[in-house]
Amino acid sequence: MSPSAPILIRIFKQESELEIWKRDRTGRFAILKTYPMCRWSGKLGPKTRNGDRQAPEGFYTVTPAQLNPNSNYHLAINMGYPNLFDRANGRTGSHLMIHGSCNSSGCYAMDDEQVQEIYSLARHSFEGGQREFQIQAYPYRMTPENMARHRNSEHFAFWQNLKQGYDHFDVTKRPPNVGVCDRRYVFDQSAETVSQLSATGPCPDFSLPVEVAAKNARDAQEVERLVSTMDE
Repeated sequence: MSPSAPILIRIFKQESELEIWKRDRTGRFAILKTYPMCRWSGKLGPKTRNGDRQAPEGFYTVTPAQLNPNSNYHLAINMGYPNLFDRANGRTGSHLMIHGSCNSSGCYAMDDEQVQEIYSLARHSFEGGQREFQIQAYPYRMTPENMARHRNSEHFAFWQNLKQGYDHFDVTKRPPNVGVCDRRYVFDQSAETVSQLSATGPCPDFSLPVEVAAKNARDAQEVERLVSTMDE
């Protein structure tokens, strides 16, 4: 990997981990480092309103303007909440960050040494020409076991939607193009297609790539199997 190669961040609340992925010379992304998060606030589930102290879940985009070297929390990266999906679903709030100082009120907090590394990796990627990078924030690693365990959550339908993007990256090791229509995420359409979608309008007819859809279907079957053993 080049020091200035593009990056991607994945966050897992339940495991309290933040991953940095970086594009390698094959054009795919590979894991560079996993950081134990110092703290995150709230519980499993998305942020829905200002003041609920929930850390966001979803797919977010970071540009150079969202890096804050003068943060009260050492260094900070604004996640870009609320995104188009959040606004389409009436979610409110602002200034949701990945930052230092190990103190969280709706943010993902790291210790100062960790956030210095993460911030530097982001800055180097922008210096190398990356215009924006993706943050994928999940409630947990979206394995069939975890999906089965949390099947009765009020957020389960939302998490199933997130899992489509999770599966895309897991299969392709490339960030999916993320769009919003019918107040839900859609993945891996062309950049031109997603830019033309209406966040609150109906979704056109399209589907996940074959390999991604196959993984999603296999995992769904495994969730059903696991749930049946739990109910016995």
